[in-house]
Amino acid sequence: MPALPVRRLATSALCATLLFGAAAPAIAAEDGADRARHAAVAGEPVPNADALLAQVTELGDVGGVLAPTTDLVEAVVKAEDGQLSAEDAEKYSAAVKEAIDAVKEQAPAPEVPEVPAVPENGTVPENGTASSDGKAKAPLDLQDDALAALQSAVDALIAAATSGDVTAVATQVPVVLTGLVNFVVATVLGGGLPAPDLPGLPELPALPELPVDTPELPVDTPELPVDTPELPVDTPELPVPSLP
Repeated sequence: MPALPVRRLATSALCATLLFGAAAPAIAAEDGADRARHAAVAGEPVPNADALLAQVTELGDVGGVLAPTTDLVEAVVKAEDGQLSAEDAEKYSAAVKEAIDAVKEQAPAPEVPEVPAVPENGTVPENGTASSDGKAKAPLDLQDDALAALQSAVDALIAAATSGDVTAVATQVPVVLTGLVNFVVATVLGGGLPAPDLPGLPELPALPELPVDTPELPVDTPELPVDTPELPVDTPELPVPSLP
């Protein structure tokens, strides 16, 4: 193949240089736009991220309590006569208590609505309750109640599993399992988690919301009689003794 003339090579190189030079700003701009678009997408937070993370935390709390409690029940049921050594009993008891305490520490403080003090006429404000000192009563926290009941049931099971009484063990195991179910249901119904939508499931009941409507106390009080009977103003005359 004959070699190309030097002039033709130089001309081709110059054309290629000019062509690339003209297209370079457009290519650079497109590349910069792609990088900016990817950076914007990467830096954009997930919508409603706080609420989603709160739901994940609630479900994680359920698992954190379920695991050590079921480990305890399984160990007791599988043990001979349902008895644990002192070391194992302490280990399982501490694990359950640590999990329950962790849930209590992560739980947000309940919001207590402000309720005005009861006025002197005795009328209770509508949609509110008040205590004797005028402060609003805090709403019931079913999850806290369930955790307290579960801790009590676990303590009773540990005592039975170290007492040598297999009958007491058989009595306390269902109490612990019921406490676990109560905790799970209280968490699911306590709000914050998505409602189940599996076909065939019955509709879950909703927990009552506070404050509740309270009947108004009567404001009309009976009037006390203001007219008092008049005392007699005429006094009898005393006899005057006569002197000799």
